[in-house]
Amino acid sequence: MKYLLDRVDEQILCALKANARASHAELSGKVNLSRNAVRVRIERLEREGFIKGYTIVTGDGADPGQLTTALMFVYRHDRMRGGEVIQALRTIPEVVACDVMTGDFDLLVRVEAPQADRIRQIWQSISELPGVRDTLTAFALSSVIRK
Repeated sequence: MKYLLDRVDEQILCALKANARASHAELSGKVNLSRNAVRVRIERLEREGFIKGYTIVTGDGADPGQLTTALMFVYRHDRMRGGEVIQALRTIPEVVACDVMTGDFDLLVRVEAPQADRIRQIWQSISELPGVRDTLTAFALSSVIRK
């Protein structure tokens, strides 16, 4: 049976979206439950798949708008057995997203780095990976929607 969210669960999720580091004590004050009750609810939300993970966005303290963003379209030699390319991409900290795509290219990789030269280095590393046939890179001029 699928768990249904109630108003308190939605309040907890909303508070965690705003600040994923909020303590159980802080959350308990917002939803008028004990810390233990909040912990139990969070564990259930995780177990039921409403919370799929927590993330950390790092930086050097500079404005996040100062990051250079590039989209890399990666063509693999063999799209069905090209898992080693994805494994290698997971090890590059500046790779913030990777989607397997339909159509002409295989992977859409989003890279964010403080300098364009670092993106060039990453592009070179990716293009030299065994299993990569070709790449196409496009730099983002501006970010108009960011969630």
